[in-house]
Amino acid sequence: MTLAAQGFSRRPPGAVAARHLHRTMDRLGVLQIDSVNVFARSHYLPMFSRLGSYDPAVLDRTFIARASHYVEYLAHEAAFMPVADWALWRFRMEDWRRRAADPSSWMHAHTRTLDWVRDELRARGPLRPADLRDDAPRERGTWWDWDEAKLALEHLWRCGEVAIAGRSGFERRYGLAEQVIPSEVLSREVGRTDAVRELVRRAARSYGVATEADLSDYYRLRDRAAVRAAVADLVDAGELEPVAARGWERGGRPLGAWRHRDAVLPRRIERAALLTPFDPVVWFRERALRVFGLDYRIEIYVPAEKRRFGYYSLPVLVGDRIVARVDLKADRPASVLRVQSAWWEPHARSADAVAVAGELVRAAEWQGLEHLSVSGWGDAAEPIARALHGHDVVVQRHRHPREDAGVLAG
Repeated sequence: MTLAAQGFSRRPPGAVAARHLHRTMDRLGVLQIDSVNVFARSHYLPMFSRLGSYDPAVLDRTFIARASHYVEYLAHEAAFMPVADWALWRFRMEDWRRRAADPSSWMHAHTRTLDWVRDELRARGPLRPADLRDDAPRERGTWWDWDEAKLALEHLWRCGEVAIAGRSGFERRYGLAEQVIPSEVLSREVGRTDAVRELVRRAARSYGVATEADLSDYYRLRDRAAVRAAVADLVDAGELEPVAARGWERGGRPLGAWRHRDAVLPRRIERAALLTPFDPVVWFRERALRVFGLDYRIEIYVPAEKRRFGYYSLPVLVGDRIVARVDLKADRPASVLRVQSAWWEPHARSADAVAVAGELVRAAEWQGLEHLSVSGWGDAAEPIARALHGHDVVVQRHRHPREDAGVLAG
């Protein structure tokens, strides 16, 4: 039910167009942004997972080049969201402004920097941070520092005074909210209670079946009492129904769960898909463990010699099971997709190597990489390497540094 709600039940025939991205965003609600580009930046992957191969330039035009359909805000972490949803987040912006009013806050101590940044944006329109830097005051005193200007932009964005007008390359362009958000959206008022109820409703629709913790995490709603009240309202309205899910327990007691009225049980999920660590299917680690048995941790910040699975391993979905995780690196100068490590998950089956190999071939083609190379690190590496030989692709082998250190399959 969750995978169907998330858009995994079918891929569109033919070429993927902007309308398919919009339709997928209707299901997801948000698209989390991440700058790590070892394989592909995270916000490109959920569309590939659901829709198959597509031209990333379509996503660039739809999400990044301008803020006509979508805008960035802290709707989970930093994420693309529909620009029409701006008013839903006034309560979060107000919370940031309340923090800023504290005499001990950064914004309270840097009013001159904030005023200068506001004046520059008002006079010149949306700007990249580099544009501000080029015209920055040359004085160097207690108030001016380039890092302070960057912080000012980020604080003003959190408070809703500034919005992201798009990106140049991957660099944000910041403008005053009235320069970016349509006036009819900017003038809309949505109270905190109504906003939380709407966000809980959307989270329930996106998950299909969810616990209170799941519903709170989807949009990072910290007020659990408000979430609980929203759930009660939605149950009374007939949008949610209480259900029990086998294995969803804590301390031997069943966890309360709810099914959205639009959730459907598909006949089957016939799909293999690579998932970014920030895909809604797995981004809440407690839920990933409960639903899929996936005990997941990003190891970017773990010292290389202590990594268990690799720098940026991606969970691999086959059917309705997460069967493996693969650490991928796009070696663009050599036009090679490097499988730095590959590991089976507890629900894997022997036939899954074929499905995983097929998805790796599609991923390489999507990224314009001609060859694949598989290291020997991980208990899934050899089966996947063998399965790749069944495809019309050049398969190479390379050694991972952990192999030289004597750390092979777990």
